[in-house]
Amino acid sequence: MARTKKVGITGRFGARYGRKAKRSVKIIEENMKKNHVCPKCDRPYVKRQAAGIWKCRKCGAVFTGGAYVPQTPMAKSAARNIRNVRVEE
Repeated sequence: MARTKKVGITGRFGARYGRKAKRSVKIIEENMKKNHVCPKCDRPYVKRQAAGIWKCRKCGAVFTGGAYVPQTPMAKSAARNIRNVRVEE
């Protein structure tokens, strides 16, 4: 299946669904499929196993996260707030 430079991974949809929908799917899927940094060994070997389940291929750590990224923006802000509360005490 040939994909063009513009549409990339969403070339499988052909002429269906419109440009805006395909663009947002492209951003999400490309971010999902790249290697992410492991929270335990700090190496870029984390891949998605299933929706919300992530596994490091180097150290074997399995953990939960977002459906498309290992750590959601909401989780990052919550961790930052917890860290700030602990520092103040």
